[in-house]
Amino acid sequence: MRKDTILSRRKIRFLMIKNNLVSKYTKLKYRNHKTMVNNDQISNVLNRQFNNKKPNEVVISDLTYVRVGGKWHYICLLIDLFNREIIGYSVGPNKTAELVQQAFYKITRPLNKITLFHNDRGNEFKNKIIDEILSTFKIKISLSAKGCPYDNAVAETTYKTFKTEFIEGKKFENLT
Repeated sequence: MRKDTILSRRKIRFLMIKNNLVSKYTKLKYRNHKTMVNNDQISNVLNRQFNNKKPNEVVISDLTYVRVGGKWHYICLLIDLFNREIIGYSVGPNKTAELVQQAFYKITRPLNKITLFHNDRGNEFKNKIIDEILSTFKIKISLSAKGCPYDNAVAETTYKTFKTEFIEGKKFENLT
């Protein structure tokens, strides 16, 4: 097929059946969870404008969990909104600001090029450590609306793909 061909869901389904292909993806099942959130009066500057035109301009983040050695561990990804590239990451046993800080430390690009850091309202992002990183490099912060995962959709879909393609069906004994 040509690269610029547009296909409908029916055509894709037909081709998958014809070639005996089965999708790993499931339907989205959003469940609202009551958790502690960052209630700061910081606006959603990004406002679902996910089609960024400049590299390193907007970085988005979130945390998710995976089972490692029979215990839950957390993964923090920092994603460049320009091309959805993971530019920083960290893994650890606790969902803390230090985990986010470690992800920032792994970024190899100049942090002063980043103008906006967008995340959900998780308490791990509301911390003196993170505030110092953002203020040092003059990075403005943007927070999703409370209880709205769609405001951080790029991070959510990145984690969905990450878990489906890499984590699902595998057993991890340690972090190395």
